[in-house]
Amino acid sequence: MTTVASIQDPEKPLTMLTAYDAPTARLADEVGIEMVLVGDSIGNAVFGHDSTLQVTMSDMLRATKSVAGAVEDALVVTDLPFLSYGVDRAQTLENAGRLLKDAGGHAVKIESGPHTVELTEAMTDLGIPVMAHVGLTPQHVHGVGGYTRQGTTAEHAAEMLDLAKAHEKAGAFSLVIEHVPREVGAAASDELDIPVIGIGAGPDTDGQVLVVDDAVGLSDRIPPFAEAFGDVRAEMRTAIERYRDAVESGAFPSEAHSHSEGLDL
Repeated sequence: MTTVASIQDPEKPLTMLTAYDAPTARLADEVGIEMVLVGDSIGNAVFGHDSTLQVTMSDMLRATKSVAGAVEDALVVTDLPFLSYGVDRAQTLENAGRLLKDAGGHAVKIESGPHTVELTEAMTDLGIPVMAHVGLTPQHVHGVGGYTRQGTTAEHAAEMLDLAKAHEKAGAFSLVIEHVPREVGAAASDELDIPVIGIGAGPDTDGQVLVVDDAVGLSDRIPPFAEAFGDVRAEMRTAIERYRDAVESGAFPSEAHSHSEGLDL
């Protein structure tokens, strides 16, 4: 079973994939994905929102419970959604704790800033493992002006690395770094002792994470740093079209799909 401790010194690149439901989580677990992320990207991928900002604690609790109940070996990391942390310290700790105690997650992920360093320490002191997240942080989409690449200057990159180190010192067990130049991803992996998981951060991090809809080819559009390793969207479309045609033609349901009790009605 993958644990916070077992990923600290990986012998090969770590794999992480989002999942929002039991069937997807079960598949990821069966093929050996080491970490399943219940991302607040559920807002975009499942609910159809244009950002993650509308995702609630109730959404994350329900999705985390579905995912955690479906896996046997993967480490289940779950996002704290917008405004569920950082506003009130006690509420932050309660929300994080509920994702583990009530929903069955193993760790939480927080989009990190200077204000989350002390929160990271407080959560880890309570036994709540924390994965930090720097670079592009989608909950700050309005503040940064869109989903743009971060750390593109030496000054900004240095600030980002300092922030990552502060979270490592505060007890974070891992770091996600998103949509940054590959040099920044490589520097983070080199300078931090905890594993660094990249998404759009180049090939030199300790592992990679993708949104599952992007990875399997279900998304309408995928980011330039992602890749579709299948074409699930086309397969689903074909299956749905065949279902429609079979119903309209009368081919479905057939005798094989029907049951009779010989009732005289």
